[in-house]
Amino acid sequence: MTVGKYIARRILLMVPIVLGVATLAFVLMQLAPGDPAAAYLGDKATPEAVAQLRHVWGLDQPFLIQYFQFLGGLIVGDFGPSFIFQTSVLELLKLRMPATLMLMLVSVIFAVAISIPISLWVAATKSPTAAIVSRIFTASVQGMPAFFVGTLLILVLGVNTGLFPVGGYGRNLGEHLYSLVLPGIAVALTICPVLIRSLTAALNDSLSAEYTNFAMSKGLSRSKTVTNYAFRNAGITGISILGIQVGHLVGGALIVENVFAIPGAGSLLMQSVLARDYNVVQALTVVFGILVVLVYLLTDIIYSVVDPRVRLGG
Repeated sequence: MTVGKYIARRILLMVPIVLGVATLAFVLMQLAPGDPAAAYLGDKATPEAVAQLRHVWGLDQPFLIQYFQFLGGLIVGDFGPSFIFQTSVLELLKLRMPATLMLMLVSVIFAVAISIPISLWVAATKSPTAAIVSRIFTASVQGMPAFFVGTLLILVLGVNTGLFPVGGYGRNLGEHLYSLVLPGIAVALTICPVLIRSLTAALNDSLSAEYTNFAMSKGLSRSKTVTNYAFRNAGITGISILGIQVGHLVGGALIVENVFAIPGAGSLLMQSVLARDYNVVQALTVVFGILVVLVYLLTDIIYSVVDPRVRLGG
């Protein structure tokens, strides 16, 4: 199967997935306690005022009518207006999503920069000390949630030393990247343990293969065998694991944004959930669902390009 046909087939398969995510998001928001109109008007609002606002927003219509209106808007890319922010949801997404996407990209770069050297160190040296340090690091990091790591980074590298900003996003690309260093590390550490263990295991498996044993029998050192031969095959495993971890990456980014006051989709989602802004929550859920599926698709394509033995198919 050609790459073009494979991509077209996977995009078609995305339709029921996106429909399922959208339906789940809609149903959960309908079942959630609270009333957007009452939340918007405040505690002193009269029942008549709440009922009138619900009518203006279309919240008094039957469940199925609201559902099919939501799906109709989703098809044409119209998520409707935001109840709280007094603008279209699409404009909010255009304003907030770039910061979240950049945070995810920075987090991936940090995760790779941390995981690869540790895995290579353990596999190349075959040192008990390296293995113990790696285990302690992965066990410690895996037991700490992203918001806790972010808070520690703020105290140590932000408040105490002043090396990095403790919040905000800056005004230009340079300030954006600088402000994302600490949150990027915090998110990256949530997926580093899985990456390190997977890469280390893949490197050790490659080192026990015949081609690496032959290379070392010819006089090549273990460290050079790891970097020149074993790492190529282990990298394929790393790509797959990194793609699978995108869900954790999204969740970590959404949480860390609130810790560092980054004006991205995470803080928008939190505000919208608290305010019962149905349209914004539903739109963000669908967008992140599509993002995860697209990353899985990209991972499969990269996997097939890196490893010629893999063929794209069913």
